Amino acid sequence: MTRQELVEQIFTKKSFLCVGLDTDEKKIPEHLLKEEDPIFAFNKAIIDATAPYCVAYKPNLAFYEAAGLRGMAAFEKTIHYLQDNYPHHFIIADAKRGDIGNTSAMYARTFFEEYNLDALTVAPYMGEDSVTPFLGYAGKWVILLALTSNKGSHDFQLTKDKDGERLFEKVIRRSQQWAGDDQMMYVVGATQGEMFKDIRKVAPNHFLLVPGVGAQGGSLQEVCRYGIIKDCGLLVNSSRGIIYAGHDEQFAAAAAAKAKDLQAQMAVELEKICK
Repeated sequence: MTRQELVEQIFTKKSFLCVGLDTDEKKIPEHLLKEEDPIFAFNKAIIDATAPYCVAYKPNLAFYEAAGLRGMAAFEKTIHYLQDNYPHHFIIADAKRGDIGNTSAMYARTFFEEYNLDALTVAPYMGEDSVTPFLGYAGKWVILLALTSNKGSHDFQLTKDKDGERLFEKVIRRSQQWAGDDQMMYVVGATQGEMFKDIRKVAPNHFLLVPGVGAQGGSLQEVCRYGIIKDCGLLVNSSRGIIYAGHDEQFAAAAAAKAKDLQAQMAVELEKICK
């Protein structure tokens, strides 16, 4: 999916919501455990319920790998279901890959050739030659970790060099030499608040993938106040706050209600930049 196509979907649906499919068998409604494939059954119901209100889905690989071959089979079925039934939704593999060049090339082949996904989260710590193998695929996106929402992000990401530049700023600035804003996004946690102003100083036009709205306490309005740009430039993710909104047989309807509420808030924010 190109940047233009993604922007068109955002303004057509009046939404920049990404639904995180962090599916844990220990948390899904008990009645689904009787299904042949409980993980896929849960995902399918969530997707069907939330698709009208979002533009992207983000399965987190850790939740599927934890269930072994069974989990990876459910991941693959989920991807195929999205591609066959909701082809205009942007699909992100939240895998945080990044290794020496030939290993990264294999990761790129896995997610961009075997699964044919739109985007992959990538860890930048090993530098340019660990990231560039992911950039050789037309229409595919690298989403580079920049300033995350976890408490430990302060351990390294905010450290300064002798010139006062913080590590997350260095990552963003340097990585723009590897790809443009039509192929690279950055992960910035919603709990970072006013730090979005600093992000926009070094990445004024890039899309940002923003986790942390909902269960982690991030504010959509604050993210938009400091981070939204003329073509939106945001994909705001909510995982637990949507998919685990309900715990009984009406879980999908509860998820839809949460997604619809976020979409309505996003429509308001998009209207502001259209004026």
